[in-house]
Amino acid sequence: MSRLAQVFSNLPKGQKAFIPFITAGDSGLENTFELMLTLVDNGADIIELGVPFSDPMADGPMIAKSHERAVADGVSLKNVLTLVEKFRAVNNTTAVVLMGYLNPIEVYGYKAFAKDAQASGVDGVLVVDMPPEEAQDLKQELDNNGIDFIFLVAPTTTDARIEFLATIASGFVYFVSLKGVTGAGHLDIDSVTHNLARIRRYIDLPVGVGFGIKDATTAKAVSENADAVIVGSSLVAFIEQYAKDKDKMLASVGSLAKEISSAIK
Repeated sequence: MSRLAQVFSNLPKGQKAFIPFITAGDSGLENTFELMLTLVDNGADIIELGVPFSDPMADGPMIAKSHERAVADGVSLKNVLTLVEKFRAVNNTTAVVLMGYLNPIEVYGYKAFAKDAQASGVDGVLVVDMPPEEAQDLKQELDNNGIDFIFLVAPTTTDARIEFLATIASGFVYFVSLKGVTGAGHLDIDSVTHNLARIRRYIDLPVGVGFGIKDATTAKAVSENADAVIVGSSLVAFIEQYAKDKDKMLASVGSLAKEISSAIK
């Protein structure tokens, strides 16, 4: 059983997984490592690490700026894998998912990337801009190394495409709760509930919900029907705000993570 599968199977009845997102290397790789530990201490079941990229088209201003800062500091995909390896030396239970864009993986090479990701302790990969119809080669390499391939489902995704995603997705699927980029818009809980039911008609995997969950109140509302709640922009905002004050950064991120985790568990 994969580490992601273990996370979901080990959740007590009625509890949902908490998946915080942070961009690797934003405010420095050492700070990211300490943030990962802080998130675990405050209820994270799965950590989603953003792989810095120069054109993060799916991300709103807050997370896009975090990519810009990490790219400016020279943080590479290789650095991110080294960071995961460092985390694995002290934590072998919390799942880690890399969320990013195709170009760095293309440059790295599918085979080499999958092999190194497995060796570092990565559990899942989500490639925002890879069409599922073109994902077979990367999927094969990830499958060969026991890494789950996670895909996005949007409110505009057709039933036919959801049915196709069921043939290639693993680990969990990530439902984008609104049309637009990360951190934007008003969350429509009724729409989320309708779409989760639609997804589950075709896909027998846990469904996580993200893009618009900003606090414990929205997290709790979403968790009534989702299997996992994904929060990014609100956490990244603290990393930006307290980039020069690590103690406040860790305290603020930890406090929000604890509030959200407590609300859904």
